[in-house]
Amino acid sequence: MSAAAATTVELTYDDVVRAAEVVARELPVTPLQSHPLLDRAVRDVVLVKHEGVLPTGSFKVRGGVHLAATLSESERAHGLVTCSTGNHAQSVAYGARLAGVRATVVMPASAPEVKREAVQALGAEVVVHGASLGDAAVHARALAADTGGSFICPTDPRIVHGHATAYLELFRQAPELAAVYVPIGSGTGAAGACLVRDVLAPGCQVIGVQAEAAPAGWRSWRSGTIETAPSATRASGLATTTGYELTQRVLRGRLDDFVLVSDDAIDQAARLLATQAHTLAEGAGAAALAGLIADRRGEVRTGRQAGPIAVICTGANASADEIARLAAA
Repeated sequence: MSAAAATTVELTYDDVVRAAEVVARELPVTPLQSHPLLDRAVRDVVLVKHEGVLPTGSFKVRGGVHLAATLSESERAHGLVTCSTGNHAQSVAYGARLAGVRATVVMPASAPEVKREAVQALGAEVVVHGASLGDAAVHARALAADTGGSFICPTDPRIVHGHATAYLELFRQAPELAAVYVPIGSGTGAAGACLVRDVLAPGCQVIGVQAEAAPAGWRSWRSGTIETAPSATRASGLATTTGYELTQRVLRGRLDDFVLVSDDAIDQAARLLATQAHTLAEGAGAAALAGLIADRRGEVRTGRQAGPIAVICTGANASADEIARLAAA
């Protein structure tokens, strides 16, 4: 699917359900668990959706599995090219291996080494280019054009529908949720959460969370137009430099709120998950909890219906630096 065609596709709940049938053949349902110590720390009933237990350590593998089952003949023949700071890269590499096709992933120099190694271990070629994800994206598109490979945008509809299966699981596991906090990089998870919430749990609030040091998505949502912004966040999974039209089209009318959090707040949330919920989370994986903590500030969220809150721990691929910071006071 061309990038231009992908941006005009409408994302639908029915397509999420169809994607779930594909994903379920390859991946298990992930746990949704309460952790009493975390409830006490946050002063509310919090359910953690543990996506880090999936094969690549991230919810994004769902997109790769769905992509693998929906490749065109041209994509199979000429291979895939994408760009990523890590988890989307592993997702596409995993899907390419399932489908038996070539994959090349362009990663910025800022991508954690452990994620580059994970992509290579899955059989994909890694090209390191540029300082930011935006730089890597430009190079990846040029590489696809030069080689005949198909560029797989992080917001390809097949990827988004695959990611959304996490929220189909979530709302089937806990239809009584009052709110769900979702980290936002490209916005695929939050868009998927909105699509499923509207059908299965219309009273639940969906609240996006982004690093304040990489606010392109937040700016795009606030302005109603696609905006760019520099990324200086330590959370590689949130290090996007632009809003994405396909996901923003869903978020503009459906996302209840959008919270920005500092990198230090993300680190503190990661410590809480490690110490109070027995969970290792990378920065993006801890961002949802950081958003809940920042949003509450000791008060119950205005307009919230009764019920527990869910936070999505989207990934467990913590770098050595992130693990070291868990011990910081």
